[in-house]
Amino acid sequence: MSRRATARTAPPAARRGRDRKGAVLPAHPGLPRSPGRPPRCAVVGGGIAGLAAATALAERGVRVTLYEQAPSLGGRLAGWPVELADGSAATMSRGFHAFFRQYYNLRGLLRRTDPGLERLRPLPDYPLRHASGMYDSFARVPRTPPLSAVGFAALSPSFGLRDLAGMNPRAALPLLDVRAAEVPGRYEGVSARELLDRIRFPEAARHLAFEVFSRSFFADPGELAAAELALMFHIYFLGSSEGLLFDVPDEPFPQALWDPLARYLRGHGVEIRTGARVLGIGSAPGGVRVVRTASGDEAADAVVLAVDTAGLRSLTAASPSLADEEWRARVSRLRTAPPFLVTRLWLDRPVDAARPGFLGTSGFGALDNISVLDRWEGEAARWAAKTNGAVVELHAYAADPSAAPERLARSLVEQLHRVYPETSRARIVDRRDEWRQDCPLFTADGHRDRPTVSTPDPRVTVAGDLVRTDLPVALMERAATTGFLAANAHLRRWGLRGQTLWTVPAHGRSAVLRLLARRFGTC
Repeated sequence: MSRRATARTAPPAARRGRDRKGAVLPAHPGLPRSPGRPPRCAVVGGGIAGLAAATALAERGVRVTLYEQAPSLGGRLAGWPVELADGSAATMSRGFHAFFRQYYNLRGLLRRTDPGLERLRPLPDYPLRHASGMYDSFARVPRTPPLSAVGFAALSPSFGLRDLAGMNPRAALPLLDVRAAEVPGRYEGVSARELLDRIRFPEAARHLAFEVFSRSFFADPGELAAAELALMFHIYFLGSSEGLLFDVPDEPFPQALWDPLARYLRGHGVEIRTGARVLGIGSAPGGVRVVRTASGDEAADAVVLAVDTAGLRSLTAASPSLADEEWRARVSRLRTAPPFLVTRLWLDRPVDAARPGFLGTSGFGALDNISVLDRWEGEAARWAAKTNGAVVELHAYAADPSAAPERLARSLVEQLHRVYPETSRARIVDRRDEWRQDCPLFTADGHRDRPTVSTPDPRVTVAGDLVRTDLPVALMERAATTGFLAANAHLRRWGLRGQTLWTVPAHGRSAVLRLLARRFGTC
């Protein structure tokens, strides 16, 4: 069903954010719980998408088995225990993630165990710093468009009158009326960098702000699809009044998020199997799906595939009866983004109290951001208080695949010393590096190959941040939303009520600006 056919302005009781123009996708009708013998659904993948799907299904009485090949839940937000060189117990993860206020469906998932979202802590700013000395902040930028764009340009040192006069308004106008279903066709074959070139976006602002944002997709702007960048502008800046400030968990991911949700799911009868790798998906007489694991085959009435790009390719290659040949061929062409590095340091001295807890960086080599974890994370704060030290995390996105992780980690530490000079006097008590390559790559010409929630087999759905959808969602919110959508597809077939969803506005906020974009905008 199309986005425009199902979305309407959210009533106050349903809205999950401050945006009065937020949209609601009402749950399809049906029974509140499965009567008689409930259907059985296998959910493959225990990240955000799989957890969302398992939650919606289990709440309707479906018998759910959740398979996760890692030892713990959370996917790319998983955490695991480590022992530091000083003997302290700590939790390592794959790095900082921002929980933006636009993540309505992810927040709805977390509300199952934390109704007031008290385990999320707001950060006061989203500052950006360039090596040239330019510094941007979103703390004082108005949150409601178009004042947000005007305020950002007026307050940012990266915008001058000459820069604004040199921009191409006709190329920029379509960004004021982004419609998620139409954007891929509008910018087909165009990269994010090409789009910024067409707009003649100021070079300084490009480096300081929007390349930082685009790299949050773990891709260089030269490879990232312009459609994803346009959608990002709409979700976070031009189409939503939630603003660009965000929240962070007040403890490591397992303790704050996934352990409570796992208890909630088990309370609803979900069988959670961690350390369980699914080898393939088969079929049996009567249309039953068969989940193949190392311990044997298990039958299911439906399957949700909530795995990463490489995992989906692998499962598809090992499942010759899955969906159809054309679908499997498209999945085989999906690409993974370049690797990224997370380096976490436990230092024996504190970071200057005037430093922000989170800082986006540009022009400092491969360093993309710095997080001072002890400013908000309880575990890190307790260690820092005990040792009079600090816990600092460094990120390098879209790294050179041929780079040596050890050498890259050392370069990140050197750049940290440039940005926060006081850290050069600190001794590193312990250091942990996470070199990973498992994020989806959204290329300029790859939109059609990306799977949708539905597949040619109605008993099999797909969820995750790699999934194509007509809704204005991205990153973690896309994972949560498609997880719920994947569950809804099965619930509808079984006559069970679905999960209500929310999104930012479906199109530009101003009727006048939408008209201008339609009449005078060019791509």
